[in-house]
Amino acid sequence: MYEVFEQLLQKHGVTPYKVAKEAGVTQTALSNWKSGRSTPSSKTLQKVADYFGVTVDYLMTGRNEIKEKAPELTARDERDIKKDLDTIMDKIRNGEDGPLYYGDTEIDSASLSLLQNAFEYALRETKKENKVKYNPNKNKK
Repeated sequence: MYEVFEQLLQKHGVTPYKVAKEAGVTQTALSNWKSGRSTPSSKTLQKVADYFGVTVDYLMTGRNEIKEKAPELTARDERDIKKDLDTIMDKIRNGEDGPLYYGDTEIDSASLSLLQNAFEYALRETKKENKVKYNPNKNKK
């Protein structure tokens, strides 16, 4: 079982110390696992599996496929989303293309807030999809 962990260490070029520190597990748990004195708790195994982007089943048996790491938004992505969202909402609030209507009723502030949340969600998901589509190898572990 520890052999799979060692393979992941080599593949990712990290040390057990770095994994323990960044995954939030104790070095003692990893050391006891290596020596065969104990098996880490399910919580510890999950943290280690999440660190490497694999399932706990893969970590325990080595038989599962390694899952792709979900794309993460960077600080720059967050700034771009905020800028785009502010631009869209400013145009709507200023009535640049006329007032916004739903049916034949002008949109109220509560609905405008919900619309803003929907736009933000759409911008975030689109940014993540584009990271996978245009940089597919960057998001693999």
